[in-house]
Parts: sequence; C-alpha cells; structure tokens
Amino acid sequence: MTGRVNRRATRRVRAALSTAVAVCAITAVLPGTASAEPAGVADGLGAGVERISVAADGTQGDDNSGGASITHDGRRIVFSSSAKNLTPDTATGGNRVFVRDQRTSQNQRMGDLAPTQPPVISGDGEYIGYAHQWINDIRIRQYQVSTGRTASLNCSAYTCDQPSLSTVGRFTAHVIRSVRQPSFGQRVLVQDWDNGGANVTVAAFDHTQPSRPSLSGDGRYVAYQNAQTKDVFVWDRTGATTTGPLEGPAQEATLVQLSDDGRKVVYLSGADTYVYDVQAGTTQLVPNARAVAIDPTGRYLLYAPQDTSGPALVLRDLAAGTDEVVSNQPASAGTDAVSAGGRDVVFQSTADDIVPGDTNGKSDVFVRHFF
Repeated sequence: MTGRVNRRATRRVRAALSTAVAVCAITAVLPGTASAEPAGVADGLGAGVERISVAADGTQGDDNSGGASITHDGRRIVFSSSAKNLTPDTATGGNRVFVRDQRTSQNQRMGDLAPTQPPVISGDGEYIGYAHQWINDIRIRQYQVSTGRTASLNCSAYTCDQPSLSTVGRFTAHVIRSVRQPSFGQRVLVQDWDNGGANVTVAAFDHTQPSRPSLSGDGRYVAYQNAQTKDVFVWDRTGATTTGPLEGPAQEATLVQLSDDGRKVVYLSGADTYVYDVQAGTTQLVPNARAVAIDPTGRYLLYAPQDTSGPALVLRDLAAGTDEVVSNQPASAGTDAVSAGGRDVVFQSTADDIVPGDTNGKSDVFVRHFF
C-alpha cells in the first residue's frame, strides 16, 4: 500500500467466497409500475415525490440547486443553490447553502460563503458543515442550525475539506493537505468539538487524491479510501485499529459510504457494488449497480443501475432483496441521501416532469417519500 496508515492491527478483506467472507448476490425484479412517477405530495406527507428547492410559499427556485443531504428522520434537508428567492435575505445570488425544514416548509440560509463541495448535515439535523474558499486555502465552516452559531475546523495553515459529521455533530472527519508543501501529502483526521477541537490522525498518505472519509454516528469508526492504490479501510477509535484493505475481485475499491451504526461499508469495484459487514466479516454483492448512498441503519441502499435504459435511481432493501424506483427521469444524488429505514430519498434532477409546475428550466432538489 502506498502511504502511511496509523494502525496497530490490519487485516486484508477481499470480496471472494471463503470461510471468512461470504458473497451473496441478490437480483430483484423492479416493480411493474416503474414506468410512471408517483404523484406529488403536499407538505411531505404520504408516499410520492415533492420539490423542496422552493421558497416557503412554494415559489420555485430561480436558479440551479443541488448537493443535498437529509437527516435521519427526514425532517431537514441541506442543499446548495444559487437561487435568489429561497429566503428573504438571499438577494445577491451566488451559490449558497440552505437548510429546508420539512415540518415548517421554511428555508434557512447558512452563512454567506460559497461551498466548494456539497454540504453535509448531522443525523439529528442540528449541525451542517461545508468546505469553502479561504484566501489561498480551503477551509471547513460548521454551523449550528438552531442558533446560527459558527465554528471553523482547526486546520491551522492547511487546506481542509471532505467533511463528514457524526449524528450529534460532536465529531467531524475531514482531510488536510498543504498547498505550499506538496510533499506533505494528506491526512485523514477526526476532530472532537467537545475536547477543544483536538484532532486524531486516522491515516496519512503521500498523495492528495481524494480520501472521502465517512464517519459513523458515534464517531467511533471512519471509513476512507486510498485512491492511489484503490483500497478502502475502516478505522476504529477503540484501540486505533484498522480493518482492510477492502477490495473487489479486481483488487480495487472506491468508497461510497459507511452506515451510521458503523457496521456496513459500501464500496464500488468494477461494475458492481459491495456491502461489507464489519462485525460479521461478510460481503454482499449487488451486481451491475453503482451505489450512491446507504441509509443510517445499513439496510437500504440507493444505487444507479448500470443499465441506462431503466430507472436512474433505485432504492434496494438489502435484507429483502426488493427494489423501489426513486426516479425514472435522469437524476443524481450524494451520500447521506437516504433517511433512516429508507423512508425518504433526496435527489437532484433537471427533468421538468417529475412534479407539476416545474418551469424554471433548472436543476431542482426533490425528495421521494415511500410512506
């Protein structure tokens, strides 16, 4: 492996049939009603789909929207948008970050900084964070939604980005690197806000290809990737041990997400998706699927089928092996796009026929409610 990994014990795990790792391929038939989008819903109640990148009175956003994540209970959604009419205090334009409260249908602008990456939200909806330009570096700003209070990560003289938040926002996983000292490479860190912002080093690499850390809800586990060697690892704060590398049959992997309970690690290898169970040491294969996100419980997987003639986004129940269509129209989504239990899925699309009255000709943010 290229680079240095902070660990006491490492074990190699591969997605292959063996006594240690069992691979289970599930093939499910899409519902027969997949050709039609379910009807829209009002106020996020009941099954269906609704557009949420709108003003409080329902007026559609007047510019591009995207980069959305949803809380565990589905109440709050964070997204970025350059629309000038989503809140009364947003009239200058430019890309900004907003939090949508589904219970009140109100939007809240979080700061006046332009995000350089999609914003993230803590599982309880109390904190959001995003990377932004700061003079010659990239920094991460974190906001408390209820008070609007802000804090910056302790990046010192480094560039820091790729944030991932724990459920209550106490821990933030992120990456630091030095623009001035390329030989520094990068480090994956976890910052503890309750301990004076102290950082713990998870891993260090001599390159700057994305590590994409994904943090468990309690801050104990961090999944990350070595994009140079195409391996995925899971770090455990208890004992500072590391599991990995996780690899597909082609001995390469790209990290998607770690479930909130820290048990399921989703990664891509070749044209397939793999879901590794950290506790059981088993791997579940989802063939011909490009995983996008996993719900906090680790049961529901959001993926894009490799067959482009079918739906754009599908939600799979990994336990039952059944699928639900999220969007038949061209659409995309990011990590933290699925609420607990697979109840809601947030996604972006430029399609104008997902909900009635979509005439802005822009990318919008939608949420699919399954019940």
